[in-house]
Amino acid sequence: MGIWLIVLLVLSVVFIVFATARLTLHPFLVLLFTAVLFGIFSGMSLTDIVDSITGGFGGTLGSIGIVIAPGTIIGTFLEKSGGAFKMAEATLKLTGEKRVPLAMAIIGYIVSIPVFCDSGFVILSPLNRAVTKRAKFSLAATGLALSLGLYATHTMVPPTPGPIAAAGILGADLGMVILIGLVVSIPAMLIGVLYANIMGKRIYIDPEPELSDSEIEERTKKAPSTFNSFMPIVVPIILILLKSISDFPTRPFGDGAIRNFFGFVGNPVIALLIGVLIAFTLPKKLDKKMLSSSGWVGEGLLNAASIILITGAGGAFGRVLQNSGIANVLGEGLATANLGIWLPFIVAAAIKSAQGSSTVAIITTASLMAPLMGSLGLTTPAAIALSVVAIGAGSMVVSHANDSYFWVVSQFSRMSVNQAYRLQTLGTLIEGVTAAIVIWIISLMIL
Repeated sequence: MGIWLIVLLVLSVVFIVFATARLTLHPFLVLLFTAVLFGIFSGMSLTDIVDSITGGFGGTLGSIGIVIAPGTIIGTFLEKSGGAFKMAEATLKLTGEKRVPLAMAIIGYIVSIPVFCDSGFVILSPLNRAVTKRAKFSLAATGLALSLGLYATHTMVPPTPGPIAAAGILGADLGMVILIGLVVSIPAMLIGVLYANIMGKRIYIDPEPELSDSEIEERTKKAPSTFNSFMPIVVPIILILLKSISDFPTRPFGDGAIRNFFGFVGNPVIALLIGVLIAFTLPKKLDKKMLSSSGWVGEGLLNAASIILITGAGGAFGRVLQNSGIANVLGEGLATANLGIWLPFIVAAAIKSAQGSSTVAIITTASLMAPLMGSLGLTTPAAIALSVVAIGAGSMVVSHANDSYFWVVSQFSRMSVNQAYRLQTLGTLIEGVTAAIVIWIISLMIL
C-alpha cells in the first residue's frame, strides 16, 4: 500500500501538469478532480474524501484566503494611486537597477521572519511588480527571488511558527536555532537569487502588461509621498512582528492586556485590514466610487477571487494527501536509515513534497525524530539546534502543486504552471539543498 501511495502521488503530479499546461484546464478544477481521484484510488472512504476536501479548502482559506483579499485591495490602491511606483523609485535608488532580484530577496528575507511567506508575498507583490517594471526586469526573476527570500526565513528562522514548534518538540535552545538559522539561510537565499537571475534571462514575464512607461510616469507624478506609499505595507508588517515578539517564550510584554492587544492587531487578518484603511488615504481624493463593487475595491476583490479559489483547491489536495497516510509512509520508512544530520532534512523533504505544507512537514518530522535523536548521536545543544534547522531546510523541498504557496507565487507572478515548476519548484529544491549542504559543513566543524 505504501509503494502504491507514492506511485499515485507521482501520477497525480503528472496529471496536474498535463491538465493545466497541455489541456489548459483551470487549476481550480484540476486540483479538485485530482484530490477526488487520489482519495478514491488510495482507498480512502468516500466520506473521508469529502471531509478532507472541504476541510482542506476551508482551512486553507481561513488562514491565507482572507489575507489575500485585503492584500489585493491594498495592492490595487497602491497601483492605481501610483504609490507602488513611488516605492519602486525609492527602492531602486538604494539598490540600483541591476540588483532588483537581490533587493526583493532581501526584503522578503526580512519580512518573513515574523510574517508567513504566503502573507508576505501577497503584501509585497505590488512593490515587486512596480520595481520590476521600472527596472525592465522579467517578473520571473524578481517574483522567484522574492519567493525564495521569504521561504528562507519562513522555514528556518524563528519566530516563524514551524521552527519554533520543532525547537519545542526537540527541546532545542531557541537562541541557538535562530543563530544557526540565520547563518544557514543567508547562503541558501543568495544561491536562490543566482538561480532567479539565470532563469529571468530565459523566461520573460511582463510584470504589468496593461501599463506603458508613459502611464507609469503619469501615475508617479500624481502619486502620494514615498513615506505614505510604504505605510500600507510597513504598518501591517510591524504589527505582525510585534505579535510574534509578544508570543515569544520569554513573554517580553507579559501575559496581560498589552500582549492581548498585540495579539489582536498583529493577527495577519486584522493587520492587513488596518493596512486597507491606510491605503484609503493614498488617493489625492477618495470618493465613494473607489470603495464600491465597481471601483478599486471591487477590482481588487475580483483579482483576488481566482487566486483564492486556486489556493483553496491546493489546500484541499494537500489535506487529502495528509489524510491518506502518505506522509507517515514516507517519514517512517526513511526514519529507519542511519543518515546522521541528513536524516531530518530528507524526512522533512519527503513529507513536504508529499503533502504540501512546510509547517506540517516541520512538525511531523520533529515528532518522528524526537525518539531517534539519541540513537543518531544528536544529543548536544548544537546538534539539536542544527537538526531543527535541517528539518526547516527539508521543508522547502519542494514547493509544487499541492502547496498553497506554489499557487500564491505563480498566480501573483503571472507564471504558467510549466513556468512555475521550472521557477518555484526547482528554485525551492536548489535553495533547500544548498541549506542542507551548509548544515552538513557546519556539522563537520561543531559536532
